[in-house]
Amino acid sequence: MELWAVAVFIAAALTDLFDGYLARKHGQVTRLGILLDPIADKLLTSSAFISLVALHLAPAWIVVIIIGRELAVSGLRSIASSEGFVIQASDLGKTKMVLEVIAIAVIALVPRFPELNILGEVLLWFVVWFALASAVQYFWILWRKLEVRDREGPRMVVIRGGAEEQKDVASH
Repeated sequence: MELWAVAVFIAAALTDLFDGYLARKHGQVTRLGILLDPIADKLLTSSAFISLVALHLAPAWIVVIIIGRELAVSGLRSIASSEGFVIQASDLGKTKMVLEVIAIAVIALVPRFPELNILGEVLLWFVVWFALASAVQYFWILWRKLEVRDREGPRMVVIRGGAEEQKDVASH
C-alpha cells in the first residue's frame, strides 16, 4: 500500500513540476498561475504531512511549523497582491518544495523499509530549515518592495463613481 501511495504522490508532484515547465517554455506564465501554483503545492504537501502525522510517521510539532510557514507565506502573498506586488517562488522556496516531496516519499516508505527512518528524519529537518529560511526571504522581499514604494512618496487611491483614480498626496 505504501508503494502505491508514494507513486501517486510523486506523480502528482511531477505533474505540478511539468505544468510549470510547460507554462514557462510556452510563455504562458500568468499572474493567476503565479498565485495559484503555490496553493496547489501547499495542498499537496500539507495533506501528505497531515497524513504522516495521523500514521505516527512524523512529529506533529514539526508538521505544524511546516504548515504554519505555508499559511504565513500565503498570507504574505495576499498582502503583497493587495499592494500590487507578485512574489514569485524563490530558489529557497523551490528547494523546500523538492525536499518536501522527497521527505514525504521517504517517510511514507518507512513502514515497509524501516532502514529509511534516519534518512526521513534528516530530510524533515532540512525541510524545516528551508521552510523557515525561505519564509524569512519572502518577508524580506516584500518589506524591501514596500520601503521602495514608500520612499517614492505617499499615494492615495480615490474612488469616484466606481472608477479608480490615483493621486499624489503631496500635490493636493
